[in-house]
Amino acid sequence: MRELFQQELQEVQERLVEIANLVAEAIERATRAFTESDVSIAEGVIASDKTIDELAVELDELAINILARQAPVARDLRVVVSALRVSASLERMGDMATHIAQLARYRFPDKVVPKSLRSTFAEMGQLDVQIAKKLAELLRTQDVRIAEEIRNDDDRIDDLHLSVFDKVLGETWKGGAEDTVDATLASRYHERFADHAVSIAKKVQYLQTGDWIPVEGN
Repeated sequence: MRELFQQELQEVQERLVEIANLVAEAIERATRAFTESDVSIAEGVIASDKTIDELAVELDELAINILARQAPVARDLRVVVSALRVSASLERMGDMATHIAQLARYRFPDKVVPKSLRSTFAEMGQLDVQIAKKLAELLRTQDVRIAEEIRNDDDRIDDLHLSVFDKVLGETWKGGAEDTVDATLASRYHERFADHAVSIAKKVQYLQTGDWIPVEGN
């Protein structure tokens, strides 16, 4: 029975990694759609979100089934409960990627944001892709050093997020109301995507070290 239980815990981890890889693919494609104003890629991201949602539900059902049958305790219990919370965060990350893709689709064939902000959003997108790939690796290896890297990347995204607000609220901003709304929403989606990754990284770090490190805003 113990061997079966360990196999089930391994399956939980593997499913989390699978979802994380799909999320990384989604944000990479959403960033391309946003940057290149590619409606075909955007629609693909939007359609693929259903797969992420379904896999998250299946993982939740597996975790709940394990709780009911195995009644885990101590660290094993924390692993299963954490998997439920990580699954929810990954699902939300998929949603953020979808929202970014939706902005690209709505504004097609135009670019989503004015030229003055495109380099900022290009960097935010690259950082989110980097974070998502690191997150998948963290879930696969449980290497807490990767968690620190994710937190550092998130700090940079927070800085960029604030710079977007400074730009659209500044006296030199020449964008219209639509540009202001799009820039604000897109920046928020990128920032929240990274925040969910940090939240997951904290949980993995805690499971491996027993240390809970507070993160501002999470």
